[in-house]
Order: sequence, then C-alpha cells, then structure tokens
Amino acid sequence: MKHVLSLHHMPAEDIAAVLETAEKVKKNPERYEDRLKGRTLLMLFQKTSTRTRLSFELGIQQLGGRAVVMDWDKSNFAISPIRYEARYVSRHADVIMARLIRHSDLRQLAESADVPVINGCDERYHPTQALADLLTIRERAGGSKDVTVAYIGMHNNVANCLTAGVTKMGYNMILITPEANEAARDEELLAAAKATGRLEITTDPRAVRQADFVYTDTWVDMENFNNPAYAEEKERRLRVMMPYQVNAELLGGSRPYIMHDMPVHPGLEIAEELIESERSIIYDQAENRLHAEKALMLHLLGAA
Repeated sequence: MKHVLSLHHMPAEDIAAVLETAEKVKKNPERYEDRLKGRTLLMLFQKTSTRTRLSFELGIQQLGGRAVVMDWDKSNFAISPIRYEARYVSRHADVIMARLIRHSDLRQLAESADVPVINGCDERYHPTQALADLLTIRERAGGSKDVTVAYIGMHNNVANCLTAGVTKMGYNMILITPEANEAARDEELLAAAKATGRLEITTDPRAVRQADFVYTDTWVDMENFNNPAYAEEKERRLRVMMPYQVNAELLGGSRPYIMHDMPVHPGLEIAEELIESERSIIYDQAENRLHAEKALMLHLLGAA
C-alpha cells in the first residue's frame, strides 16, 4: 500500500505516471466517471481550506465515488491516540486525505491506516499542490526539459515539494529563500535535490530573471495570518521579506510565467497587477488541483 506524504518520498516514475494520467483525465473526463464507483474518500481537516476541499470533493464525485468530510478537532482524533481512530476509519474509507497542522500527526495517521493516506497539506509538505504545479508547468513547457523554475520567498512546505518535484522531473530549480519556517526544514530533501545537479540556492532576489516560471507564496502561514499572538513576528517577516516581493521592477523586463498556490496577499508577496496579468497562470494551477488529485486517487487505488 502506498501513501503520498511528500514528493521527496514519492518515486519519480510514480510522479510521472500521475501527471500522465492527469493529462488524460483533464482531456477526457467522461472516460473516468465510473472508475471509483462505490469508493469512499474520507477528508480530514484541521486547517482551513478552499482549493483542497473543493478539488478533492469534486474529484471523487466526478470519478463515481463519494466524500465524507470530517473536522479533525471536532472528531475523536483530537482526544484519542491517532492509531486507534485511523484503524477504525480504515474500515469504512478506501482512501484518506488529511489536511493537518503537524507533520508528525500525518505520519502517525499513515502508519496506522489500512488504506492509502494523502497529505493535503501540513507544516512540512504540500504534495498535491506540487503535483498540480508540475502539471501546469508541463502544459506550458511541452516535452522540453530546458526549463527553469524559481521559487522566491519564505522557504516552506510548498517550496519543499516544488523543489523535490521539479528536480525529479528533470527541470532546473532556483530557490531564493532568505528565511525558512523551522517546521519546514528538510536537509535530506535539499541534499537529494542538489545531488541531481539541477538545484541552485541563493538569497539574491534578482535570480528570478533567469527563470521561465516564477513562483511565490505567503510569507506567513494561514493559521497565523490573523492571529494577534503572532502579530509581532508577522510584522518582522513583512519587513524582511519586502525586497522579495514579485513585481515588475524585480522581474527587470523578463517575462516569466507567474505562479502562486493561493490564497494570495496582494501587495505583500506579489504585486496586485501581476496576479491576473497576461503571464499569470495562477488560476490554471488552482484548476489543475482537481485533475492532479483525481489522477492521484486513481493511481493509489489501482484504477488509472
């Protein structure tokens, strides 16, 4: 049985297979509308969600299955050892998607579940977002591997899975990250990406001018963005990170595709005029969550 907790631990051939299936599903969705008939997806949420909730719930429905949505903190997962609840829900669900705060909780869930577990986002990894990002890059790049992706901003869960996925798929990656969320630090992942010879790490924001795709993300995690107790750290981060805002001046005349996993904070990590500009593919990324996740569920349940 396979779980997908990060792209670092997902073999390159599996990533490629999911992307190929995603292209087919997106092009001919009617061919797959009964592939998961009678199957149940359990969706566990501890973090707020728009894209993950909508794409997974629609995805399983479009494949003929059904979704059950459960609030982690209002369920007995919050008061019982995770392993007992995981073994119970495995009796009813065919696959579990969990969007949790702590990666350690996600690992416990996967270690105890008897069905595949998909990480729908945690403090360290966001593999389903990266699969959608890779699908979006692939649509623009075609078969070319002569592609450079730059991620600029706070090193976080998205940066981790994007780096692993981009380098495994044979593209070049530039990480422009002056600071990192402590929970997202993964030296093993970075070492593996460096070993491919396709990863450059720098703190120079002008490195975005070398890229075909420029990707940014929030500087403050969603659970802390409006948290009064985090206000002082938020203000510090905004001061430190403003030179890394993606804007026309920083791009210096280059015309990369602009990427962001959403939710977007205009005027902070990205200038508002770039969000819906001609070169923005932000909504394409968001839409591709649906196709990538359908393909991932098909792959994990042997129905691709």
